[in-house]
Amino acid sequence: MMHSAVTTTEVAPAGLKGWLAGQVLSALPFMAAMFRRFRPIPRLGPVYAVTRHDDVLEVFRNHAEFGVPYKQTLDVLTNGEPFFLGMNDTPEYRQGLHAMRAVVRASDPAMLARNTEEQATALVAAAGGRIDVVQLARRVGCDTMAAYLGIPAPAIGRLDVWCARLFGPTPTDTAGRAALDAVAAAFRQHLDDAIAARKAAGAGPDDVLRRCLAAQAEGKPGYSDVEIRTNLLCLMVGGPPQVPMVMANALEQLLRRPDALAAAAAAARADDDALLWPMVREAMRFDPLGPAVPRIALAPSVLARGTARERSIPAGATVVVCFASAMMDERRVPHPARFDHTRSEEQYIHFGHGLHHCFGRRLSEASLHLVLKPLLRRPGLRRAPGAAGRLRKSGIVATRLVVEFG
Repeated sequence: MMHSAVTTTEVAPAGLKGWLAGQVLSALPFMAAMFRRFRPIPRLGPVYAVTRHDDVLEVFRNHAEFGVPYKQTLDVLTNGEPFFLGMNDTPEYRQGLHAMRAVVRASDPAMLARNTEEQATALVAAAGGRIDVVQLARRVGCDTMAAYLGIPAPAIGRLDVWCARLFGPTPTDTAGRAALDAVAAAFRQHLDDAIAARKAAGAGPDDVLRRCLAAQAEGKPGYSDVEIRTNLLCLMVGGPPQVPMVMANALEQLLRRPDALAAAAAAARADDDALLWPMVREAMRFDPLGPAVPRIALAPSVLARGTARERSIPAGATVVVCFASAMMDERRVPHPARFDHTRSEEQYIHFGHGLHHCFGRRLSEASLHLVLKPLLRRPGLRRAPGAAGRLRKSGIVATRLVVEFG
């Protein structure tokens, strides 16, 4: 099902708060570059920042000492039900991860890629030569993932709006928190209804929900109705809202580089997806999903031990893992300011690393660039005139980028 356009006020903070967040974030690359060179692991009050490639990977790998802080946020979505990506390395984590891996097929990335390209092509064809890339990516990302997971469109409300509202930070004000709780409750009820309806109907399309219910019928652990609901909910909220952010950012970077844009367009017209993905991935490196992710020190630890930048981290400290900075570290990423789509895979950290790397990485690698492919195939792809053609953000969230084509 395709959704109508959504205004940016539905999905991101606006006004002074959004503007201030944008100003702070726009200064982060410069600040990270200075820290990366002169003070690689600075202490900023109770927070420690990690800016170099090697140190970022060290934190990601050391999940025994640096845990994820997402449980409280996830509990808001799930009403306290545990989700494996919010856990550290425990038996419950391994069971949850295994349960979801078991229902992912080797053929799924190719299937999702086909659906992504088909829907994006239809939307671009119907756009009449002008389209908002943020809205294009939002609709394609949400609809294709919902179909893959087996989540139907709700009778009241819209999945893309629900996901966008639930993806962001938990509001601290009473009214904002109440609104968020209401959306989360509606989403949970919708999934409960979808699971019950699928059970009553019996067989359905070969989606993740059908596979989970088949495993449940076989008595396998990890597939109770609540566990299925929780996994589908968190995968849906955690995945599709990122697509418009990273794809708008990537196209913005290509538009700034005419040679790279022309090369990407040539790959798209030649149906050379094996070339197009590295080009889009490299464009993403200059403005990835966000500048950093947090970790919590579970025990006293020492980062970069034995080097001049060695830093002791006390238990309980917040560690800001600056993966955007790491992908600009000339020690591991040669000539980082240069657009080079032939870089080796280990130079990229788009999908994290270690225990909590992105669960949907293979699906994303197969399909993300295909959101932009139909646009890149169009002759004369260019920014729309005026403010509409400039990438707008509220914080790290891309809210508008309008392009035109022949």
